[in-house]
Amino acid sequence: MSGHGHGHGHGHSCECEHEPAERGLEFGLYRRIDLDKLQVLNESRDGDGRKVFKPWEQRTERNQFVESDADEELLFNIPFTGSVKLKGVIISGEDDDSHPAEIRLFKNIPQMSFDDTGREPEQAFRLNRDPTAELEYPTKVARFSSVHHLSIHISKNFGADSTRVYYIGLRGEYSEAYRHEVTICNYESAANPADHKVESIIPQSNMIS
Repeated sequence: MSGHGHGHGHGHSCECEHEPAERGLEFGLYRRIDLDKLQVLNESRDGDGRKVFKPWEQRTERNQFVESDADEELLFNIPFTGSVKLKGVIISGEDDDSHPAEIRLFKNIPQMSFDDTGREPEQAFRLNRDPTAELEYPTKVARFSSVHHLSIHISKNFGADSTRVYYIGLRGEYSEAYRHEVTICNYESAANPADHKVESIIPQSNMIS
């Protein structure tokens, strides 16, 4: 399986030289993340995890990264501001044993904890070392067609005490999630005529007394 993902990544990286602008747009889902609610468990320094979600053209920069704390595991809880169809993932780390070796993807489990990682993931990948952020791991799109919240569990690295990540790229499509909120507002305004029901009940209660 990992060989297939590896080959896919190289195929895309070759095409990327001819259409870098389009490639960057495809990996624009980082702009659809609700960063205020993004949560990273077992990060060694609070707030570092959100910094690895950045523009395509910054994917090889090394000035910002997240490192695991107690052991090699990291868990990213990523809420989106709408509905996402996730098509691919890139994970870039250091060119050493601290690079993630396996990721497990979970869909729509807000506030996921390490206690929840024992369940079956939507999809899992064995990773190759990718310090230049070139290798894409294509998802089974049918399983990731209505994603409001994505959890990425880095379950192991290549043998180091801690894991370091520089870039996480998410490729896919995004759609707004406003229609449901508008519907709720309509229901609230439609509930106002309930005042008439109260008026009709009052005379009846007077008659009883």
